[in-house]
Amino acid sequence: MTQLIGEFECKLDAKGRMVLPAVLKRQMPHVERDGLVVNRGFEKHLVFYPREEWDLMTAKLAKLNQFDPKVRAFVRAFTRGATELTLDAAGRVLLPKSLLEFAGITTELVLACQFNKIEVWSKEGYDDLMGDGGVEDISSLAAEVMGDINFGI
Repeated sequence: MTQLIGEFECKLDAKGRMVLPAVLKRQMPHVERDGLVVNRGFEKHLVFYPREEWDLMTAKLAKLNQFDPKVRAFVRAFTRGATELTLDAAGRVLLPKSLLEFAGITTELVLACQFNKIEVWSKEGYDDLMGDGGVEDISSLAAEVMGDINFGI
């Protein structure tokens, strides 16, 4: 499983292309050959998946009960707008206009790595989401989310 690390500020050019940071390309050795898949995130953002991670995710979705209307609705929403991205010779990807509009991305964006995927936010949206990131807020959230997990420490 891919383990991506980092947070990167990027810019779109006039054609909606973004240069994938070299650090990320090194973390995804097959990205130039296999490309990425982009889809809508759960909030107002996009998500990049290395192709092999997208294939793993969709294989899991394919195992869900397709007779359940909630499963069908979720799969439909999750895959809506999903698009394969190929890096050009300059290391850029062209982001679909409809997805950029969905995420409110115009020029400046933030790539936020999360384990096997990369969230793609408008800079303004990401700054609003993260707020001050006060120590108390993060501490409370960690206690609530992680408090019952025994890490064997």
